[in-house]
Amino acid sequence: MRPPRPRVRAAAGTPGVPRPADRRAAPKDPSFSRSLALFRAFLREPDDPAACYALLARDTADQVEAYGGPVAGRTVVDVGGGGGYFTEEFRRRGAHAFLFEPDARELGPAPPEGAVVADGYLLPLADGSADVCLSSNVLEHVDDPQTFLSEMIRVTRPGGLIYVSFTNWLSPWGGHEWAPWHYLGATRARARHERRTGRPAKHTLGENLFAVHIGPTLRQVRARTDVTVVSARSRYWPFLAEAVTRVPGLREFATWNLLLILRRCP
Repeated sequence: MRPPRPRVRAAAGTPGVPRPADRRAAPKDPSFSRSLALFRAFLREPDDPAACYALLARDTADQVEAYGGPVAGRTVVDVGGGGGYFTEEFRRRGAHAFLFEPDARELGPAPPEGAVVADGYLLPLADGSADVCLSSNVLEHVDDPQTFLSEMIRVTRPGGLIYVSFTNWLSPWGGHEWAPWHYLGATRARARHERRTGRPAKHTLGENLFAVHIGPTLRQVRARTDVTVVSARSRYWPFLAEAVTRVPGLREFATWNLLLILRRCP
């Protein structure tokens, strides 16, 4: 059965369509209690992944609405959303949300209705299909981040938002399950993880985990003519979230997770 097809929305400035969010005041930094709650959920993720990702999905939807206004009635494309927590959260808020996941195993036993197994490099969508295109913690798992971003931008309508976050390699969590030992080298970190847990690590550098850095990513995005950068900030820090990303060198360690809010140019 063919999955539901996202609707193409009108461009910003059309009656009834929200104005670009970057014309309004930038959202304030999130609270310390919010950061603490996310960190605690992250620590419990191996034992309770559903609670962790449900909380992260709610937080992501809050951030999208802070920059772009309510998502009710709008088309949201979730690229690489795994089990569908983000898609389901946006649907609860009234959005027409669609999940595109390249790995059928990540969808789990009960994926959202209409979920599509699709490569993020070549989404089966027309140009400008989405009001919001989001990707949460996926960019570090693709070997060609710029092509992946280009595809997200292509399917977003003029005036629409692109929400991208990723864990940069030099952050304390850059090695994922074998962090922070990745600072001593990926091979050594993987071997330590296997000795400690008795099972192989999920991620292998150069196969399903890649060393993505903040400085080059920001330079490449800012050089594009098809998007403007609304915000580049630490996703989880409760203060100075944008300031830390402006300091070369320091940002590679202190940002932890970079959040990019982009707006599609006409």
